[in-house]
Order: sequence, then C-alpha cells, then structure tokens
Amino acid sequence: MFAPHGGSLVNRLLQGAQRDALLKKAAGLPAFTLNSREASDLEMIAVGAMSPLMGFMNQADYEGVVSNMRLANGTLWPLPVMLATKPGDDGSKWKVGSEIALKHEDGTILGVMKLESNWKPNKQKELTECFKGDEKHPAWDYLNSVGDCYLGGPIEVANLPQYDKFNERRLTPAQTRAAFAEKGWKTISAFQTRNPIHRAHEYLTKVALEQTDGLLLHPLMGDTKSDDVPSDVRMECYVALLSKYYPLDRTMLAVYPQAMRYGGPREAVLHAICRQNYGCTHIIIGRDHAGAGSYYGTFDAQQIFDGLKPNDLNIQTMRFEHSFWCKLSGSMATTKSSPATPEQRIFLSGTKVREMLASGIRPPDEFTRPEVADILIAAYAGQSKVGV
Repeated sequence: MFAPHGGSLVNRLLQGAQRDALLKKAAGLPAFTLNSREASDLEMIAVGAMSPLMGFMNQADYEGVVSNMRLANGTLWPLPVMLATKPGDDGSKWKVGSEIALKHEDGTILGVMKLESNWKPNKQKELTECFKGDEKHPAWDYLNSVGDCYLGGPIEVANLPQYDKFNERRLTPAQTRAAFAEKGWKTISAFQTRNPIHRAHEYLTKVALEQTDGLLLHPLMGDTKSDDVPSDVRMECYVALLSKYYPLDRTMLAVYPQAMRYGGPREAVLHAICRQNYGCTHIIIGRDHAGAGSYYGTFDAQQIFDGLKPNDLNIQTMRFEHSFWCKLSGSMATTKSSPATPEQRIFLSGTKVREMLASGIRPPDEFTRPEVADILIAAYAGQSKVGV
C-alpha cells in the first residue's frame, strides 16, 4: 500500500477526555448547522479520507484549488471542500479567530471549527473553472442553494454523523488499510460508482481483479442527483452481485460517504486521492467518470491524469475504453479486444434502460445480471422516479 496523500493519515476525531472537553466547549459556542454535503465532508475529513485536509478550506487553499488544482502549499487538490453560510446570512457574525460549534441537522454537536477565513467567493468562477459548467450544471444547483460567504478553518470532531443503514460497511481509511493488510493484499483496485453495477462495470472490475490482489467496491453513498438510484436499492444490487459472481475472498464492499459533485475530470482526481487514502493502489477510470450531461469529453477524466506532476499521486489509474456486449464473441469487450463491427456491438443507454424498467420490462442479460434486474424492477414498481 502507498502512504496517504500528503504523507500521513489525518485523524481529527477525538476520543475520551479530549472528546468530552470538546463537547463541553462546543456547548458554549455559536452554533452552525451543516447541510448533508457538509456533514459528509466533515466525516471524510475527520477520518482521514480527505487527507491532508485538516478542516474546511480557508481562502488561500480555496483560491489555489479553483485556479490551479493546488492547495496553498502546492499539494494537488482538485475541488473545493467548503462550509457555506445559509442563504440570507451575510457572514458578518462569524468572526475570524473565533470558534464555531458545528451541528448536524438533527441537532447533534459534531465538532468545533477554528475560523481562519470568512470571505465571499466568486461562484461563477468556481463553476466554470472546476466544473466547466453553466447554470444548468448540477454543481450550480448546489452553489445556488447555499449562502454567499464561505467559512474555513481546521476542525476537531467529537461525533460523526449517524446513519440508520449500512453501518457495518462504513469503514474508515484506517480500517480498510488494516483489512487489506490482514488479507495480505499488496495491490488493491478501487471501483467508484453511484449506480448499480451492470455488465460493463462487471467486466471492468474483473479485468482489474486479474491484475491486482483485491478489489474494493466503494459505492458513493452521499448526496446524488434525485434521479440516481436510491442507496438502499443500489446496496441490495451490490450484495446480490458480489455473492454470486465474484470471489468473495478477493473482494470488499464498503461505503464511500462523500457527496457527488459531478465534476468530471477534477472529481476523478478527487476520487483517486481519497482512494489512495483508503489504501488502494489502483483506481478504475472508465468512460465519462463523474460526468454530467455533455459538459466533459468521454475520456477527459482519464486524460487529466496525464497532466499531473510525477510526484502528485501514488495511486495508479486503470483506464478502460467504452465496453459493450459483443455479439460476435457473446461476451463483454471493448474496441481493444474485439473486432466486432458497430452492428455487432450492443450499447444500452441509461435512458433506454430506465424506460424498460419503468414499463416493467426486464433489461436483457447483455446489460445486467438477472438478480440485479429483479431488484431494479421491484424498485421501479414501488417508486415513480429511479435512475440508472
């Protein structure tokens, strides 16, 4: 395994007497309630998944990231990790140098932040530089939903957000690293997904398994778009697929708690950094990784890694072409492995599959395993809007 990004695994989660003292202090501080994305980011920072970040970005780090994908000290970092005021809050009550109690939406005190920066960012620049987007991009929905000031500084955490599902799979980077070591895995490929795994994904992950000791299936379980498949449905699909079609001694399934940014190339780099922190040595980067609409080129998320400096990242990318069902061979393939003509290739779009599921039609075996199709059809029968 490689060292974490930045050299060491950050731990901002306090225990014992230190935790008790932090909670006591927080009770007397001005309170700031985090939204769901900010709570996810706090968790990722606290357990070291976002190493080397020690808290929400201050102004110098934010401006460096937006302009050139670098923290103020020159360390590679592709996307802002911000705490924003609420709409209508002009930020004047949050004084630089003061401390703020950070609360969950359920009222639980999560931790304390020492405020280093309070500023009004250029959101339009953030949108265009980080997301290559306009006001129809999903990133703008979020940027437009929060207030006009950003607050930044290091955090100390007493409580992580609590969840009512998948808790046994919410492994920290320290825990995944320990599990890999126990299994004797020296090379580990990570697969990032926010969707159920279809046959193309299965193909990519099994090619990766041929080259590494183990596979970490690491589905994103933070905020996603409203038309993405709900997390409980996706998890049911993952468990069903792994239990029958993968070697369980060479696979792990764990929750990745980050919220989706739909940042294409830059988000691919973020996913790689965080997976390095979890102990992975390789990450699968396929077609349109973290994409949204037509904002990014099909393989932009692969090509961005070619522009990084040699020492920026240790984790290696495993890059794949657009895979398809090859009628000629009766299996999954890409243009690198199959001589099939366009007429002999089956590409099924998410839109087409959604239409089929909404009509109660089973997707063909060329797209997904029957066990996964059963779960998705059942989900569509009980919900009016589910994405693939």
